[in-house]
Parts: sequence; C-alpha cells; structure tokens
Amino acid sequence: MTTFFAVVADQPGAFQTTKDTFGLNGPFFIAQVINFFLVMFVLKKFAFGPIQEMLVQRRTRIQEGEEKLKRIEKQLADSEANTAAAIARANEDAVRLITEAKEGAAAFSEQKSQEAIANAQGILAKAEAAGNADRERISIELKREFGRLVAATTSQVTGKVLTDEDQSRINEDALSKVGN
Repeated sequence: MTTFFAVVADQPGAFQTTKDTFGLNGPFFIAQVINFFLVMFVLKKFAFGPIQEMLVQRRTRIQEGEEKLKRIEKQLADSEANTAAAIARANEDAVRLITEAKEGAAAFSEQKSQEAIANAQGILAKAEAAGNADRERISIELKREFGRLVAATTSQVTGKVLTDEDQSRINEDALSKVGN
C-alpha cells in the first residue's frame, strides 16, 4: 500500500503534476486557509458563542421556573394536608363533644342537650369556614405567585419589559387556565 508521499518521493515531478492538475496555487491556498480560520474564529466568537450562552441561560431560567413551580405545588399540597388535618381534628373534637353531650343528656334536660348539639355544629361550621378560608387564601397566593412567575418568565423569554397592562393580561390569562 503506497501513500501519496511515497509516490511523491519516488517521482519528483509528481507533486508538480498534482499541483498543475488541481490548480493549486501556494499563496492563494495559504490565504484561503487563513481566511477560513478567520471566518471560523469570528463566527465562533460573535455568533455561535453568544447564541449558545443565551440558550444555556434560557435553559437555566426554565429549570429554575420549573423548580419554583414544584416548590409551590409542594407547599400547596402541604397546606392542603394541614387544612385536612385541622378539619379532621375539628371533626374529632366535634364528635367528642357530641358524644359527651349525649352521655350527659341523661343527667341534663332536653334544653341542655340541644345547646350542646348546636354548639358542636357551630364548631364544625367554624372549622369548615376556617379551612375554606385557609384554602382560599392559599389558592389566591398560589395564583398570584403563578401569575408573577408567568409574567417574569414571559418578560425574560421575550426580552421585553412588560407594562402593568401586559402583566395583568398575562396574569388573568394564566389564572384562567390554572383555574380550569
């Protein structure tokens, strides 16, 4: 297996023949190689580099947004669990009070029995109202934070400073989609 260099070494005119056949001109070839590397350097420095950096930054912002969304979802789940636990405790308290009222009903008159039952129902209603109020407050906070995140992400992705009108429109649109 002979290589090009072996053939060139064996035949001194082979390089000249190859040069003439392909039209190789030394100074122009060297200039083209230099131009090629200059163009590659300029493209890498001013085109590909900044684009890749921008894509990495975007990917990072998206990941951060997803992480924030996961944290918010976890906080919502935790608050719902806390609310459910509070309602369960309130229900247990109410059941206990009702049971005590029934046990004491033999010793007390019908009027005292009715007051205890009404009291227990009031506690249940208050606990349910408190749970609903907490759930509503948490839902409002989540929607507000979600709207803020959507507006901030939209602002960062578009690279445009959003006006208050733009932010409120984006918030309303995002919240209507979250509410569904």
